[in-house]
Amino acid sequence: MLSVSIVTPVFNSMRTLDAFMDAIRMQDFPHDRMEIVFADGGSTDGTREKIQAWERDGVTASAGAASAGAGAGTGNSAAIAVRLLDNPLKTAEAGKAVAVRQVRGDIVCLLDSDNTPPDEKWRGQMMQPFERAEIVASEPISYTWRREDTAMTRYCAMLGMSDPLCLYAGNYDRVCAVSGTWTKVPHQEEDCGTYLAIAFDQGMMPTIGANGFCMRREQLVDSFEGDYLFDIDVLWELIQKKPETRIAKVKNGIVHLVYPDVRTFARKQNRRIRDFLFFSGNKGRKYPWSSVGMGKVVLFCLCTVTVVPVIVQALIGFVRKGDLRAWLLHPVCCWVTLFIYAWGVVSGIFVKKQADRSNWKQ
Repeated sequence: MLSVSIVTPVFNSMRTLDAFMDAIRMQDFPHDRMEIVFADGGSTDGTREKIQAWERDGVTASAGAASAGAGAGTGNSAAIAVRLLDNPLKTAEAGKAVAVRQVRGDIVCLLDSDNTPPDEKWRGQMMQPFERAEIVASEPISYTWRREDTAMTRYCAMLGMSDPLCLYAGNYDRVCAVSGTWTKVPHQEEDCGTYLAIAFDQGMMPTIGANGFCMRREQLVDSFEGDYLFDIDVLWELIQKKPETRIAKVKNGIVHLVYPDVRTFARKQNRRIRDFLFFSGNKGRKYPWSSVGMGKVVLFCLCTVTVVPVIVQALIGFVRKGDLRAWLLHPVCCWVTLFIYAWGVVSGIFVKKQADRSNWKQ
């Protein structure tokens, strides 16, 4: 059986850390074939101390889960190994680079601290596609909607993305209630029952590679260099070298506790645009984002300014997946994104620097 290393960058992540670990410890995948490697960017909210305790004591399943696992012969009475590494560059991409170079498992799973697997079968389902040698990576096909989550989190789960601009670019990678599909990027897919085997051409890819993304360790380590691991860049480079590469979109979901409120959404959008401009300006990115097309960005601006198109999108989403309170956030999030991205681009002409993370929290 293949082993798996879960890579999780953290930085003041106490808001979601317990839910993250509770979901991992409930997995019925053999715990002695799992490890979790955290890369901490200098947390000051107790995140580091909590992980150090897990590192010292190990993480075991609850009594009921351990009993069920042991009865099934999965070895879930064993503790999950935990390691804590330092991430001096603080960003999630830098943390992934630090951790991936230290993992031991056959498969690397990039699971952020605000991700939680929706059920105990999740890990095994994500590993199943690797039975085929040509499949190098797997990823959930959707985000899991839960009534108990915040309206912002429910909205992003139904939209299938955390940035509404991607709806216009078409380069999202999870099922979207507005469009009814998981991506608009041209691709070939083969239905393999529990997952789709996907082939992309060498021209464009969706924003695939995070929030439960799994990849064979050898290919992942060989596909990036430097101090930062940008997930979509890794797959882009691999597909340029090996067009026959296949990626599995597994027919399950992942809970993404991305935004507790609109204020956090705005803060993360500001970080996203500033980091993007900084690394693009310094040639730190490989994926040709210009292939998205300026026309799609202009369309997003026009639809947001005129309001009516984004309201229509929210109504379509509501009809397909009811949750009025969450869908009312769509016009708001489009307007916030337009303002912050526009300001980021204008200010970036004069100053290109990473977003300030001195007071960052999840």
